[in-house]
Amino acid sequence: MRYFSLLLIILFSCAESTQQINTLKSGIYQGQIFQQGKVLPFNFEIKGIKKKPFMVIHNDSERLKVDEIVVNKDSIKITMNIFDTEIRARITEFGLEGVYEKNYSEDHILPFKAFLNKSQRFDLVSNEPVVNASGTYQVTFIEEDGKQYPAVAKFQQKDNNLTGTFLTETGDYRFLEGVVDGDSVKLSAFDGTHLFLFTAKIKGDSLVGGEFWHGKNTYETWGGKKDMDAKLRDAFEVTYLKPGYDKIEFSFPDLDSSMVSLEDQRFENKVVILQIFGTWCPNCMDETTYYSDWYRKNQSRGLEIVGLAYENKPDFNYAKKRVLKMKEKLNVPYDFLIAGTSDKEEASKTLPMLNQIISFPTSIFLDRKGNVRHIHTGFTGPGTGIAYEKWQEEFTKITEELLAE
Repeated sequence: MRYFSLLLIILFSCAESTQQINTLKSGIYQGQIFQQGKVLPFNFEIKGIKKKPFMVIHNDSERLKVDEIVVNKDSIKITMNIFDTEIRARITEFGLEGVYEKNYSEDHILPFKAFLNKSQRFDLVSNEPVVNASGTYQVTFIEEDGKQYPAVAKFQQKDNNLTGTFLTETGDYRFLEGVVDGDSVKLSAFDGTHLFLFTAKIKGDSLVGGEFWHGKNTYETWGGKKDMDAKLRDAFEVTYLKPGYDKIEFSFPDLDSSMVSLEDQRFENKVVILQIFGTWCPNCMDETTYYSDWYRKNQSRGLEIVGLAYENKPDFNYAKKRVLKMKEKLNVPYDFLIAGTSDKEEASKTLPMLNQIISFPTSIFLDRKGNVRHIHTGFTGPGTGIAYEKWQEEFTKITEELLAE
């Protein structure tokens, strides 16, 4: 009996040693995340295999480096940059197979696959486009409950390839990439936390039958018409102080749990920018990158930027951990306070002098006397091209005028 048991152990060990373990390979992949019965495609590269592997996500011209990768035999775990999300997968002959999960959201797990050496984003049905989608469109999105919101779409088409974005009154949809397939438009984006998939048909100068899938549950319809003069409400008029207020008042804890208010000496006779922010928000990531560079160059002129962080859980230690990671990853030199949660209704209660908080990010500009001079809702990021340049000009003009007073 002892001999038989020993024989089984030897045979099992031999079988295990001869079993081939697939290894992670460098190269470009087509990733696929399955949401609401649809396949959201995106592209990424795996590099640095010989030293420390890392991932580079592609969205149009954007390149997002993800350097928290753990490989254990034929298993891989990818923590998605500053976001509380991850991919867990098995390394296979064709690439990767597993799940994408938002850790902060209950049961937000979606199937994931990736195919090595597949550089196309969308598989084409038609070889040649029969329409040209390039241009600016006035667009309306319709949520499932019937609520509508406006947007401006800006697209650029070259052959089958299509890039662009949507600008809304709460921010932009960043770098979108896709194709024109016959008379159909297909666009997607994945930045580690947002999963965007858009489709529509082009008829004449209009986009019709548009659909938008976002993550596990969000579904909207949309459509629009070409309009070179398409526009949104002025971003400086959407969020405002309620009548009778001219200042912002709060007392929030910093990352060391010390309470901070605008009455503190450090803000005396300073121009202050309050950044309503969340680490889960890619628009906030873009804005923070810009603000960090500007702050380094101008802090000595009497400027302070303070981030008011609204995170996904009402737990101080969780929020602190997320903000500290973001500050390290993005090399942010200014300070953050833990202000509340990302629920807009609850967030609005923390700053009751505002009509509402409708967007992360929102920036509040205070003069040297602490008076609110401007409030900018949303952020027009680098994926918007000329609109981003215009925002930079507006930001520079406002801050220079306040610093000069």
